[in-house]
Amino acid sequence: MPVGDAAGRRTADTDETQAANRAWWDGEAAEYYTEHGAFLGDDEFVWGPEGWTEEMLDLLRATRGQRILEIGAGAGQCARWLQRHVGASVVATDLSLGMLAVGRAVSERTGTAPPLLQCDALALPFGDASFDTVFTAYGVVPFVADSAAVMREAARVLRPGGRFVFSTTHPVRWAFPDDPTEAGLTARLSYFDRTPYVEADADGRATYVEHHRTMGDRVREVVAAGLVLEDVVEPEWPEDNTETWGGWSPTRGALIPGTAIFVCRRG
Repeated sequence: MPVGDAAGRRTADTDETQAANRAWWDGEAAEYYTEHGAFLGDDEFVWGPEGWTEEMLDLLRATRGQRILEIGAGAGQCARWLQRHVGASVVATDLSLGMLAVGRAVSERTGTAPPLLQCDALALPFGDASFDTVFTAYGVVPFVADSAAVMREAARVLRPGGRFVFSTTHPVRWAFPDDPTEAGLTARLSYFDRTPYVEADADGRATYVEHHRTMGDRVREVVAAGLVLEDVVEPEWPEDNTETWGGWSPTRGALIPGTAIFVCRRG
């Protein structure tokens, strides 16, 4: 989570969350790519700050010719990897036009150009059973007020037997300060407090919002959407990863999980 001038925990509904996060990612897109582009790569598929990739984990089990949808794609690095290295047909979507503009520039530079579409993951503009796989790597799920609706939309556009895989901040992280040092290793907040984290401007308008769900909440959302939860991956921090990314770091990663990856299937 970034830290703004006026930051704290308060309620934020779907409309406020959407407006704040779309504006925030539009404004931060170029700087975000400058800061994290080397770690994420232009056509790599990284599941989270630990650095584990889809090539290492094979959670999608993607194959040539499959139709795949990425939601919360950012600059489309994951979609680009799937297109180039797997030969899948991938559509990359994001709420932020700014992030997609960065993605378009990367596609022009690399020569790998999956379709980039601006849309809201709460109301995907695709027909039922349109895709073999839907996924998001740290996109969408923590940035919407109604993550259960994201699960329902993913399930709706999946073909029977299709996979939905998403990574997000590990729920336990919300009990700890967002501090990469040893000071971030002492739980100070209630794990059960679902009040979102909100940054606001001088007039009290939200400029950035993240929402928390417990591990049990996530499981219930998945099941309620008609999906089968096949696996939950809690990636360990690799010894060779010396990066610090916000509250993620080797210091914390050695002791507490930072990421949870949910592997689901439409029944």
